[in-house]
Amino acid sequence: MDFAKARFNMVEQQIRPWDVLDFDILDALDAIPREAFVSREQQGYAYADLTLALPNGSAMLEPKVVARLIQGLALKKTDKVLEIGTGSGYASAVLAKLAGEVVTVDIDPEQQQRAQTVLDSLGFDNIVYAQGDGLATQNAAAPFDAIYVGGAAEGVPEVLKNQLKDGGRLVIVTGRNPVQRARLITREGEKFGEKILFDTMIPYLSDKTAKPFGDFDF
Repeated sequence: MDFAKARFNMVEQQIRPWDVLDFDILDALDAIPREAFVSREQQGYAYADLTLALPNGSAMLEPKVVARLIQGLALKKTDKVLEIGTGSGYASAVLAKLAGEVVTVDIDPEQQQRAQTVLDSLGFDNIVYAQGDGLATQNAAAPFDAIYVGGAAEGVPEVLKNQLKDGGRLVIVTGRNPVQRARLITREGEKFGEKILFDTMIPYLSDKTAKPFGDFDF
């Protein structure tokens, strides 16, 4: 399979049409080998517009969803970013291309180690790894310029909002069937603004069961 061509087609046919127009994000997506983050059996689908199962039962989000969420953060090279849910490590790579430092947290140490092995092999040296429930606990490296949540949640946890710097941004998908909403939360002093970025349906961050996507309904 010609992965370079598949990557180009992903950017041009999936990402741009979904209103992802930030050149830095498009360049990052074109540079990162997504096939490295999936199993050998899934490599033929690495650039498809699909949610892919990970070995622990969690999910690798569609590339267009990852791109659109990260675009909402409007990252700068000086930003320190918290990622909740390392997962495959693909979103970690995109964040690390755009920001100065990424602290990525996952509840599953084995899955995170798989992701770190890939990220290390690709030369990413601005990622810090931590284990735990990032939706419920504060990270020692707080506060952050931006927070990316790599799966859906019931609501917007206060513990995440409280880890934002003044002017910091948080993207998170909340809700259940038939529609979820991607939200951009911005801290303004002690107040928080909110904007709906788009509607979607993605697996819950904590759904790690025997079924590929827990109780997520396609």
